[in-house]
Amino acid sequence: MSRTIIVSNRLPTKIQRTEESLTFQPSEGGLATGLGSIYRQDGNVWVGWPGLFVEDAAEEEYVCEQLSHDSMVPVFLTEAEIRDFYEGFSNSTLWPTFHYFTQYATYEQEHWDAYVAVNEKFCRAVLAQAGPEDTIWVHDYQLLLLPEMLRLERPEATIGFFLHIPFPSYELIRVLPWRAELLRGMLGADLIGFHTFGYMRHFLSAVQQLLGLSSQNGQIDVPDRMVLVDAFPMGIDYKRYVRAAASEAAKMHEANYREALREVRVILSIDRLDYSKGIAQRLRAFELLLQRYPEWREQVSLIMVVVPSRDQVAQYASLKEEIDELVGRINAQYRTITWNPIHYFYRSFPLEELASLYRLAEVALVTPMRDGMNLVAKEFVASKADKKGVLILSERAGAARELSDALIINPTDMGQLAEAMHDALVMPEEEQVQRMGAMQALVRQYNVFAWTKLFMARLEYSKMKQHTMATEKLTPATTAGLLAEYHATDQRLLLLDYDGTLTGFHANPQRAQPDQELLLLLRALTENPKNRVIIISGRDRTTLEAWLGHLPVDFIAEHGVWLRPAGEEWQLFQTLNNEWMREIRPVLELYVARTAGSFIEDKEYSLVWHYRRADAELGAVRARDLLNHLTFMTSNSDLQVMEGNKVIEIKTAGINKGTAASRWLATYQPNFMLAIGDDRTDEDTFRAMPPEAYTIKVGTDSRSLARFHVASTTDVRHLLRQLL
Repeated sequence: MSRTIIVSNRLPTKIQRTEESLTFQPSEGGLATGLGSIYRQDGNVWVGWPGLFVEDAAEEEYVCEQLSHDSMVPVFLTEAEIRDFYEGFSNSTLWPTFHYFTQYATYEQEHWDAYVAVNEKFCRAVLAQAGPEDTIWVHDYQLLLLPEMLRLERPEATIGFFLHIPFPSYELIRVLPWRAELLRGMLGADLIGFHTFGYMRHFLSAVQQLLGLSSQNGQIDVPDRMVLVDAFPMGIDYKRYVRAAASEAAKMHEANYREALREVRVILSIDRLDYSKGIAQRLRAFELLLQRYPEWREQVSLIMVVVPSRDQVAQYASLKEEIDELVGRINAQYRTITWNPIHYFYRSFPLEELASLYRLAEVALVTPMRDGMNLVAKEFVASKADKKGVLILSERAGAARELSDALIINPTDMGQLAEAMHDALVMPEEEQVQRMGAMQALVRQYNVFAWTKLFMARLEYSKMKQHTMATEKLTPATTAGLLAEYHATDQRLLLLDYDGTLTGFHANPQRAQPDQELLLLLRALTENPKNRVIIISGRDRTTLEAWLGHLPVDFIAEHGVWLRPAGEEWQLFQTLNNEWMREIRPVLELYVARTAGSFIEDKEYSLVWHYRRADAELGAVRARDLLNHLTFMTSNSDLQVMEGNKVIEIKTAGINKGTAASRWLATYQPNFMLAIGDDRTDEDTFRAMPPEAYTIKVGTDSRSLARFHVASTTDVRHLLRQLL
């Protein structure tokens, strides 16, 4: 039976060394919380670093044995690897860059080398566990290279990757010296998941700008397969927090806190020590609240829990010092004998005590400067059984895309945050209940189990999609079957693309006119009364008629805009407007001026930018820029930007080769259908064909909706000659 192998930098158990022995205890963190209830099921296994340096082989063996009882497999790191891979590249290069704190980022080659080496070490550990049918789910920024490494060793493996932190804009990613390697590493997965659509959009943009790989509907075509990219907002174990909040231990802790605080109202802040969390900013905002609204003095206190993290690192030590000073100064200025403005805890709390704080607080401050999701916000919501309480949430936390009933703020706007605290404290109970009820319904429905199930379902779909796009080579045996069906039928439809299918590409498209061999071949096919031959092309109708109009063939021109059955007049697929061309053409002219060898082809209802004659590298760069430019310009219009073989075309959306081909299928109702094409525009034709049709993709890239593929136009002509 297939298993799921979860891979992350840290195992959900942390090992600590005491004087007597090693102790095993649960790890903190969103991933441990999120998947802790999942990996033990159905023989699954979790691969990761146990969290400490192991000194000798006997100790390694002991750790392996202990962890195996809990379905875990450790990857041991040396002290140098911990320093250079974990503290170095992962947390001094990737973490600040991905959280928009590039001023803290370092770019050390030694750290990068360690990052590569540790990802290779993880790869070996996973391969030792993974069977051919197993699903491998890789997590987070420490292992960005692992999916590609696994793919090279297991080309057919099912691999998912999820990034738990933000993915920044292209402008930040491009700063990294190893940007291309990191992106290619992620693209080794079949499915790449992010918390929000915004992070997904940044990733797709970076892949297009830096690797030249375009995407459509979240699908990226890499050389050997299709990669699916999607957003999966992570949830929590909702019932676990409901139970914890309702436990007697939580109620007891809450009663003790309430007795100590008396009637003072509580605003709660819980975060790990990190510059991305906005802890110092919310302290200043709380001070501003006390300044603007003196009536809240002695009436409300801020309980601030800061979980220790990396406080030996300079930036974190400096942040800790700043927090300590702010708390001390605010308390010194505003405290009274009976009231403390801020209750500050620099430690972690057990779940029941956290739940008691969630119960106690009327307001939760979750205001990071940047955060992938932030599960504290969802934990607070789940813990409010009476639905009374207000969540103040940063617009830069991924959770803000879901929890729209929170008070959404800009974490750098101290005034707005202070006002939000005031608004939360005076909010009517009825409104609190309404907002909290809506958020609870969402957090309950989209819990961590739904998140896992959805990701796994999409991963399965991505593999199914890959198999759908995997074509078979047109073998002699398949050809014999095609010919047998062809000769056994009397109503045949042959849909043939022109450029790249019937004839090869030419640097000057106007010189790709049909040779004598092709003209004789088409004439012979059309002379058979059982055949109806349709030339289905992106070319303009004037050129097609000049080259092939003397033959009794049907035409579908300009990707379905113009239609002409043999012997009839040209007709539009539907009434169209080409006024938009006056606005778009100047953009294309700008790119022609910047790209020597490129040119514009004007059709009646579309514009085409050709760059086949341009320098290959420059043309690819300009094409990516133009594609982004046009996509932005046409985003709210009925225009479609299509990328073909060394061309970019803009036309009216909704009309393509497939819609036109469907009209021929409906009109002539053939009992044998053959469709041949070579590029993305022909996929619309293949999609429109019934399952029994013979659909053939031409070229070295065999991924297609077509059933079969051949290598070249020579193979196409050879096949067509066999039909005679």
